[in-house]
This record gives sequence, C-alpha cells and structure tokens, in this order.
Amino acid sequence: MTSVELLITKSQDIDALKEKASNVSALLKILSHPNRLLIACALTEGEANVSALEAATGAPQPHLSRDLARLRAAGLVSSRRESKNIYYRLADDRLARLIAALCDAFGPPTDRKGTTI
Repeated sequence: MTSVELLITKSQDIDALKEKASNVSALLKILSHPNRLLIACALTEGEANVSALEAATGAPQPHLSRDLARLRAAGLVSSRRESKNIYYRLADDRLARLIAALCDAFGPPTDRKGTTI
C-alpha cells in the first residue's frame, strides 16, 4: 500500500470514528454514574428485578428506579412485566461486551477460566 493509499484509508477511518464518537461519548456519559454502571454490571448476569438489583448493587430502591429509568430512556435497558414484578435486561449486546471489557480491565485478575487469581 502506498503512503497516499494509507493516508486515504486513515482519513476514512477518522471520518467513520467521528460519526460514532458522539454516540459513544453519550453512552459513556450515562455509564459514568457509579449506580448506573453497577446496574449494567449486574445485568450482564441476566435479567433481574429491582429487589435483585438492590441486593446486587447495594443501592436503595428509589435510586435504582431513577437510574433504571435513565438507562431505559437511553435504550440501554429493556424491561418486561411478569405479574407485579418488572424484570430488566440489557437491551444491546454491545453494552454487555463493553461492561465485560471494563471488568476485565479493572476487575480482579482472573485466569482463562474466569477464576479469580
């Protein structure tokens, strides 16, 4: 590949990145609150109701409801009703992959099987 071709390819990559940067920035802004990040982490294990999320995160129910509403409004979390319970789950697999990457980068060291070292 010539230097001109390489420059054009890099320029196209930058243009594509610029288009996505505002979306990624908005996502990271929403996840920048500790409770919302903890909720997303808890939901990577599967769907859960508010009681289970309260136990998993230690956040009080009013705060969970507020943060779940914000995550739902952003399209990051979806819900389903079963009798009196509402179950929440991650709405996008990309969010689960992002949370997994964050856990991998900042969580306790693990071996290849996921066991804490």
